[in-house]
Amino acid sequence: MEIQQPKYPQPATVDPIDAEFWKLCQDGVLRFQQCSYCETWRFLPRYMCAKCSSPNYEWKPSSGRGRIFSWTVTCQPFHPAFARDVPYIAAVVELEEGVRMATRLLDCDPEAVKLDMPVALVFKDIGDGFKLPCFKPAAK
Repeated sequence: MEIQQPKYPQPATVDPIDAEFWKLCQDGVLRFQQCSYCETWRFLPRYMCAKCSSPNYEWKPSSGRGRIFSWTVTCQPFHPAFARDVPYIAAVVELEEGVRMATRLLDCDPEAVKLDMPVALVFKDIGDGFKLPCFKPAAK
């Protein structure tokens, strides 16, 4: 008898602009808002530019390249679905666009993570076809 694994939780959004971010990720392209006035990139999604206060923006594709800004190795699963993954790396990636994003670092030994390590975007299907933007060490 096969044991059924718990499903990974999907992001729960109540704000339409957050929901739009996750919806846009489902085609396998990471997009961030870019201010239409001053061209500042922004993440988390918001209704107004933090630099110039303009409400105008476009969703623009990210290069998908960045560097490790910070990380932690998680050994305690805080949801039953993550028990199969521990230890795993929760990271903050600073992307080429200048935004920082909390994410998972995949395909990397926890002992190998380094500050400023180059990483590249990958999408992880967490079930029901939902794609979660994650990162892995960039090819050298």
